Amino acid sequence: MIKNKLPETTLRTSDFYYELPNELIAQTPIEPRDHSRLMVLKDGNIEHKHFYDIIDYLKEGDTLVINDSRVIPARIYGEKVRIGDDFVSEPSKIEMLLLKQRENERYEVLLRPAKKIKLGGSVRFGDILTATVEEIIEDGNRIVSFSYDKNKYSSIFEVLDIIGSMPLPPYITKKLEDKNRYQTVYARENGSAAAPTAGLHFTKELLEKIEAKGVKIVPVMLHVGLGTFRPVKEDSITDHIMHTEYIEVTKQSADIINERRRAGGRIIAVGTTSCRTLESAADESGTVHPVCDDTGIFIFPGYKFKAVDALITNFHLPESTLLMLVSAFYGKDGIMNAYKCAVDEKYRFFSFGDAMLIHPQANTEA
Repeated sequence: MIKNKLPETTLRTSDFYYELPNELIAQTPIEPRDHSRLMVLKDGNIEHKHFYDIIDYLKEGDTLVINDSRVIPARIYGEKVRIGDDFVSEPSKIEMLLLKQRENERYEVLLRPAKKIKLGGSVRFGDILTATVEEIIEDGNRIVSFSYDKNKYSSIFEVLDIIGSMPLPPYITKKLEDKNRYQTVYARENGSAAAPTAGLHFTKELLEKIEAKGVKIVPVMLHVGLGTFRPVKEDSITDHIMHTEYIEVTKQSADIINERRRAGGRIIAVGTTSCRTLESAADESGTVHPVCDDTGIFIFPGYKFKAVDALITNFHLPESTLLMLVSAFYGKDGIMNAYKCAVDEKYRFFSFGDAMLIHPQANTEA
């Protein structure tokens, strides 16, 4: 597992708090995708644009690094399987959220209510799928194995496409009419429990225009887990422990990234997931290496970026690790000032919200 050596800091979790009116939490995606707003941060200045304007900030020789992980319909609803004397008049309704794939189609999951399913207990999802609890891990999550008709369905993902729903964050309360809107247009490999949301702004047409400008688009992969969004409950940020997530950088992607950077091109990460993948895969010289591993990298002010030259990202929750990451990239004071500006200008926040393009300041301070 990849972890970074945490820099020393006196920053507290409360240093990353900001006030956000509820009406600025985006409940539905913008249509078309690239018509969301774009805040551009560079050299202490703030510009207000639309996302389709991002092409004006990209130049020949740049490399756009995307996370091509695909969100699975990871939220499923079933009933506790009754065995022997274990009987009540009403069946127990169980919600299961798939978090992370283990070996042999075993999954780490979150159950609600968890206390009703003990070790060895099972949950049935209609007549198509059964999950059995094989292990209870320290944070209360369960490891389950799935059983289904493998002659009828090619994989657990085919089953989930039938019975599952998109695992939208709890701050989105409106029903998503088109589940593809919580999916990037370049999503490829199933595995994420949440969308890499910075990529939601791209259309296929915009990507074609970007490539035509001489910008290379290179995929990496991080299967997004809910740990990314887990609130920081500790007062000191260095006491927070990141949940691990699976990352992959192929040799082909690593070679292209390194070659383009050696030629003087910038590496622009689309989203904090791509950023964390690149920083996990890079050595101290900034060279990116092929990798297939879990990462628990935690980036906050004081961290020295090795592989990322610019960052495209959404607006993140108060006191979150993602807000800490962008604060490390641009400086905490600069980011908190930008967020205040975004609130004043009524930008839309979080997963379906607007975007930022961040160029690091020459001397990034906490």
